[in-house]
Amino acid sequence: MADVSDPSLSRREFVQGTVSSVALAGAPAAVLAAAAGGNADKAAVLARIPTMHAANVKRLQDWIALPSIAAENLNYPQGAQHMMKLAQDAGFTGVKLIPTSGKPGVFGTIDAGARTTMGIYFMYDVKQFVPAEWSSPPLEAKLVPKEGLGTVCMGRGAVNQKGPENSFLSALLAFRAAGKKLPVNLVLVCEGEEEIASPHFRDMVMTPEVMAGLRKCAGVFMPEAGQDRDGGVQVSLGAKGVVELELISSGEKWGRGPTHDVHSSLEAQLDSPSWHLVQALNTLVEKDGHTPAVDGFFEKAKPLSAAQQQMVRDHAAKTPEATAKKVLGVQHWIHDANWVDSLMLLESKPTINIEGLVGGYTGPGGKTVLPHKAVAKIDMRLVPDMTAADTLAKLKAHLAKRGFADIEVNMSGGYDPTQTDRDSKLIQTQLATYRKLGLDPQLWPRSAGSWPGYVFTDAPLRLPAGHFGLGHGTGAHAPDEYYLIDSTNPKVQGLDGAVASFVEYLYALA
Repeated sequence: MADVSDPSLSRREFVQGTVSSVALAGAPAAVLAAAAGGNADKAAVLARIPTMHAANVKRLQDWIALPSIAAENLNYPQGAQHMMKLAQDAGFTGVKLIPTSGKPGVFGTIDAGARTTMGIYFMYDVKQFVPAEWSSPPLEAKLVPKEGLGTVCMGRGAVNQKGPENSFLSALLAFRAAGKKLPVNLVLVCEGEEEIASPHFRDMVMTPEVMAGLRKCAGVFMPEAGQDRDGGVQVSLGAKGVVELELISSGEKWGRGPTHDVHSSLEAQLDSPSWHLVQALNTLVEKDGHTPAVDGFFEKAKPLSAAQQQMVRDHAAKTPEATAKKVLGVQHWIHDANWVDSLMLLESKPTINIEGLVGGYTGPGGKTVLPHKAVAKIDMRLVPDMTAADTLAKLKAHLAKRGFADIEVNMSGGYDPTQTDRDSKLIQTQLATYRKLGLDPQLWPRSAGSWPGYVFTDAPLRLPAGHFGLGHGTGAHAPDEYYLIDSTNPKVQGLDGAVASFVEYLYALA
């Protein structure tokens, strides 16, 4: 998801839910088939899943071996073409590339003659990676043991998002193998730029053919590995928006300092674009080094409702604070806040984050230069009712007012927050399906990470949108990303259980 969320955690691992004592992991397809309630078609589909296990694993491994990285222009159009082939094999028809001014999208439909049509959101791109940081080569997708979980597939994109998406495609293939029609029609929209904040996805969705397909939908969902290590699941009612940008300080634009790198002894008589950038960055936050100080930044930030605050309290009561701190590798929350207050901040607070600082020489030893340019990579997370456009304008005005109008502000991607009504049929169906599978799903106000769901929930479509799927994985954006294949934990589903959960969900949506 994409996911531009915390790299050390899965979507659900930060705040853990609970799970009932129902153990599905041992034989998920058989258990679900027994619970099919006399639905012979569903039982036939579920029975196919164990027989397809090896092929489903191999498909995921082959997909991981072909990384599409938008930020590096890697594997285009190969990544989109591979996505087309996966969609066609799973039964989508009319599959085509949708060109944009960036990377192409993929569109396709399945007309099962059903009464209900659902939209499916996929991404085929992944984050960058540094192989030396991994314990297993990130493109080899090896099956490795994971203590307390079982066997996982480790590789870039394993959980974000190729593992869950492959499991959903595997569910569609199980229908085909069983010779059964889907209980719903599907409209697939897939992009290749989620990991650079989806700068062209709205353009794809607004093309007439794609828009016509989505207008038939009752809602849109993104497959996910929704279980934490203890088996619990959350149902998020939205996600924060995001703006990704670069701030560039240069001698050329500033009109001060050098226009090329010079000897550092000249710092005595020349201005420094690097210090100029540092001074500009320092105005973006308060003295605590954390709270956004951009003029008007919080004007449109909507506080959590009483119901949303109660969701946070419910999670805090069921989730060990010590576990969360251990996973994150931290000893304190910001301002030494208590557990509940830290979660309230996670859900309610818009942020300004420095992703990286680049300038001058960064190799071994020193180089004694005065750099002519310095760059800060920034992301800003937005809550309702903030917008990407308004927040970007506020940032530019803030810098100009303080004498930093020369600093280039280049937005590379971003979008508004998204929110879906808890009483929508999509959310209620997710809750009901999880409960049927023996889980106790917990509502969560919004993901602290971001995905471009606003394209679906805002005008002109105004559709409910969310995430669904059993299974587990973590490490999005980080080394040793993995997706659980064979589970030894009776509370957590492996690949077969994840596939079966999508079969159950499709029938529930119908």
